[in-house]
Amino acid sequence: MTGITSERRAPLAERLGIRLRDVGAGADPAVLLGLALRRNPRRAQLLVSRVLGKHVPTDPRLVRAAGLLLGGLVADTLAGTPLRPLPVAGLHAAVRGDREAAAQLHAEAEQAIGREPGALVLGFAETATALAHCVAEGLGGAACLHSTRRPVPGYAVAGGFTEEHSHATHHLLLPADTALLHSGAPLVLVDDELSTGRTALNTITALHRTAPREHYVVAALVDVRPAGNELVDGVAALGARLDVVALARAAIELPADLADRAAALRAELGDALPPPPVPPPHGREPRLPTVALADLGWPAGVPAGARHGFTPHDHRRLADALPRLGAGLARAAGLVPGERTLVLGTEELMHLPLRLAQTLADAGHHVAFSSTTRSPAVVVAAQGYALTSGITFPAHDDPADGPGPRFAYNVGGGDGPAWDHVLVVVDPPADTAALRSGLLPALAQHTRRTSLVVTP
Repeated sequence: MTGITSERRAPLAERLGIRLRDVGAGADPAVLLGLALRRNPRRAQLLVSRVLGKHVPTDPRLVRAAGLLLGGLVADTLAGTPLRPLPVAGLHAAVRGDREAAAQLHAEAEQAIGREPGALVLGFAETATALAHCVAEGLGGAACLHSTRRPVPGYAVAGGFTEEHSHATHHLLLPADTALLHSGAPLVLVDDELSTGRTALNTITALHRTAPREHYVVAALVDVRPAGNELVDGVAALGARLDVVALARAAIELPADLADRAAALRAELGDALPPPPVPPPHGREPRLPTVALADLGWPAGVPAGARHGFTPHDHRRLADALPRLGAGLARAAGLVPGERTLVLGTEELMHLPLRLAQTLADAGHHVAFSSTTRSPAVVVAAQGYALTSGITFPAHDDPADGPGPRFAYNVGGGDGPAWDHVLVVVDPPADTAALRSGLLPALAQHTRRTSLVVTP
């Protein structure tokens, strides 16, 4: 999926007629967000976060700091105190590539971690799984759960909801202990972008039927809801209270003919998805260096993510183990100081790759973090456009909704490899032959070396 050059034309935002206005007192949304064009008839625009670590390889300290800062706003809301001022200048500098600013921002965000763990944090798969973890960490280690699109044998579905604008709409809740949802504690719903509030309202409505509570908080990196209180009023109609916090607030103006403009642009730029990589001959899949985190002293009983729940005790044990795990990973994978290293998470598996990347960055390695995604989007090698390169490959984790293409954006570009070393992090169900014939060969032209990291 190489970028289609479009330098001779007006920027896509202008051609689509989309306008983004800052309407809040926090960070500048134009700094935190870029714009791309979806391949999705439900919604034309894709607001690409520069602090999420999903579509854009990002300093992992910036990604975690943004989540911790958002968690701080949630902590203030739960405590009923005024919202703390955000370190906007440092945040903006880190987004613009200042690695020292990212390190400082992360250190300050860690020092400001709250002590409000008495809440349940729920993240939306796939984009907000790591963000929800970080918000929970920012509360002092609150219990955390994220939705999933992967049914897991042995885990009963405790709830579900739809994300109407998403490419993959159905979400499941699979907590190992359903008491997690029935505690009555405040529920904090975390997403990268709050666009209409409809997904949040759908989720709250579904959960409130079986596990009602008095207080909900919605936390997002950027709030671009239109004027009006449909979300707040909808929750009030259930007999509950809702607060909304965000790092930035914006108004997005969309022309009435946006769908037609988007269709014309997709046709002009080439609407067909590029083919996946040609699989190597049978039996010739690459034999890559593989690091099993279980061999590096992984804390027994701690899950690799919050698909089935993540407790305050899990937060503490993972935090204690991370320095040892990071040092062991650097040795086992042969990381070289000064090399450009990308830690690549896979779909919902974002938080652990993020924390490993952040730990490596804290140790002095030049690391970026991003993740693969299900979301198809247009790639254009144009200045100011958010997705300038990308790769496509088949799903490699036997998803319940069937096979389909998956993507990784902004991992390439230029004449030579963009990375000296890529660490691809997967859980065991995704460590398959399809991984070795799909994602790994697709990455090969963009990196000098690749290592596979497998969670417990």
